[in-house]
Amino acid sequence: MDYQKILDQLVNKELKEYKVEANNAFEFQKTLRNYEKRQSITGKAQRGGSIIYTAVNSDD
Repeated sequence: MDYQKILDQLVNKELKEYKVEANNAFEFQKTLRNYEKRQSITGKAQRGGSIIYTAVNSDD
């Protein structure tokens, strides 16, 4: 999975949200920690361990 591309799509608002299942969370977090614009993305934990990531509303 190309998490870098997904993060770019979130920041550029090409994706409204991206859901990461619990079994993929570690790999996604590794990419997110190294992502240059990580402050532009927020995640909300869901029941069962999945996380839904969205872009932070900067100028909406």
